[in-house]
Amino acid sequence: MANLNSPSIPTFFDTETSTNPSKDKMATSDTTNNQAVHKTGTETIPDVIVVKEGKAEILFPSSNEVFYNPVQEFNRDMSTAVISLYAEEQLKKQSTKAMFGTRKDYEEHQTKESQAQMEVTAGDSSDVTAAVTAGDSSDVTAAVTAGDSSDVTAGGESASNVDSKPGSDIEHQAFIGEKCENGIRILEGLSASGLRSIRYAKEIPGVKEVIANDFAHKAVENIKRNVKHNEVEDRVIPNHGDAGLLMYQNRSYSNRFDVIDLDPYGTAAPFLDGAVQAVKDGGLLCITCTDMAVLCGNHAEACYGKYGAMSLQTKYCHEMAIRIVLHSIELSANRYHRYIVPILSLSVDFYVRMFVRVYTSAATVKLSASKQALVYHCIGCSSFHLQRMGKVTHRENKPPKFSAATGPPVERKCENCGGVFKVGGPVWAEPIHNTDFVSQLLDHVQDYPERFKTSERMNGVLSVISEELPDCPLHYTVSHLCNIIHSICVSQLKFRSALLHAGYRVSITHTSAEAIKTDASNLVVWDIMRAWEKLNPVNKKKLSETSPATAILKKEPSIQVCFDVRPDANPKSRQQRLSRFPDNPEANWGPKARAKSSSKHQETLVEKRARLQGKTRTGQKEKDEMEKRRKDEEKEDINSQAKKQKKEADEDETEKDMDVKGETDS
Repeated sequence: MANLNSPSIPTFFDTETSTNPSKDKMATSDTTNNQAVHKTGTETIPDVIVVKEGKAEILFPSSNEVFYNPVQEFNRDMSTAVISLYAEEQLKKQSTKAMFGTRKDYEEHQTKESQAQMEVTAGDSSDVTAAVTAGDSSDVTAAVTAGDSSDVTAGGESASNVDSKPGSDIEHQAFIGEKCENGIRILEGLSASGLRSIRYAKEIPGVKEVIANDFAHKAVENIKRNVKHNEVEDRVIPNHGDAGLLMYQNRSYSNRFDVIDLDPYGTAAPFLDGAVQAVKDGGLLCITCTDMAVLCGNHAEACYGKYGAMSLQTKYCHEMAIRIVLHSIELSANRYHRYIVPILSLSVDFYVRMFVRVYTSAATVKLSASKQALVYHCIGCSSFHLQRMGKVTHRENKPPKFSAATGPPVERKCENCGGVFKVGGPVWAEPIHNTDFVSQLLDHVQDYPERFKTSERMNGVLSVISEELPDCPLHYTVSHLCNIIHSICVSQLKFRSALLHAGYRVSITHTSAEAIKTDASNLVVWDIMRAWEKLNPVNKKKLSETSPATAILKKEPSIQVCFDVRPDANPKSRQQRLSRFPDNPEANWGPKARAKSSSKHQETLVEKRARLQGKTRTGQKEKDEMEKRRKDEEKEDINSQAKKQKKEADEDETEKDMDVKGETDS
């Protein structure tokens, strides 16, 4: 029997169980907007906006009432894939197989396969009969020897095909689009339109229920409308309430959720404390943060207030943003004798997205301090050092000893350029991915590309993540290193080859196309740059005596450097030309404005940028007009002041003349 989950069945996901022609396109994950009068049940909605994504179809009665961002389709696709693997793992514990298709499609596939097998069996049986009639028993013997004895059974039906009959093993399988009583419970704390919850209910096998919660009354009304329209009332439960309070109300062991998904507009920090308590032991947290200006160092003081860590403006700020959020989640979990294990962490588009498992163990929580680290960043040459917060000493036949770490790892001045250090963090210093899980997820996406519209990008991003060095926090940017010493830029291939020749490991990273991860020290990295400068000299006369470049280039390289290109310096994802760092598909591709409840005209993103930043022609024109008005007002003020002074002077002169005349008369 062919495996239902085999990727060799290309049409399996193209079939929609509904007979409604308007829903046949829902499985294509095509996102479209159509404005028209729409009827759902007995309710008529004027000027509806219909959005189709995955197997869900979402109705928006007004573009201002709910929040929809097509940029996040990659986020939702990746989340669906991750939760699908988690659900598959949980179902295995109950001896249930996760089926990534509908029951109807499965039965149709099994029926076709049985018919094809019966036709083959009937043909083989006729050949055997003909061979016996012809008196040639050697063909029969050959058939039996080749393993075709099943074709000679009574009735001509294969004995191995009995279990292939439709419905013979269905009670031990969980299909998508069906409620599973022993399945997982999912909470989406900030559901908005309900799109994500509906996709989870329709595209993930083994789902018992999805709680689609939102604090806005109009959003909950729209969730109810969309749940009814998609016919998932048995699995998706709309809820009107505060997400934090809802999670606190479900902290008890029996009420905890298997999966909690938090995708807020901005920071998820206010919800982390409730999330780590309301998720089951071994459960899955899916966290998104979009406040990248805070996490990437523009507002370090705000970052400390939200996440308990200082962010830095560096070239590795996006990876540091991931590690800051992971640190905050771990810190929240530790208060309740719980700890996290990150399985996948992403920095894409304008946000960071983390998938972490939460476990309970007071003994393991003692290791938490050794998993956090401060970051010392040189403001001159961008060298960085990590200082662990705690230290664990393992002793033979004794429990480990925990103590504060010793430090700092640097002198007062940088040994490379003489610059001073900024201190950031604490950050999560352990791996941000689980390599085994990433491999499973990559295989799943490659086996079922039809499930995800963004499968090409998912394949590229996961391939790059699978190549990252898991035990090397943060990274260097090659172009920035060359910019510091004012040299021409070395190719990444040559730079990676030089590190490999020196005996160190090196990899790329998904957070930046120019980034390099390595276990080499800062001294080795700058020795390689010094060797590159000798091959491509810079004009040192133009360098300032106090610049970092002058201090760096005064020293000689302490190692032999070879820039000959090595084959293993070129990552497989690059050789295969995967979509690793795709360009934005359209203009203004980024975060959208908050959802508005007002029916009045709302300022568009382009208009807002023009007004606040002056980066467009319209904005520059307004800026010039404002500057002209300001100058005209200043000119008028000057003229008015001059006239006033002249008038006062004339009055003084008149008074003096009158005084002189009075004295003369007397």
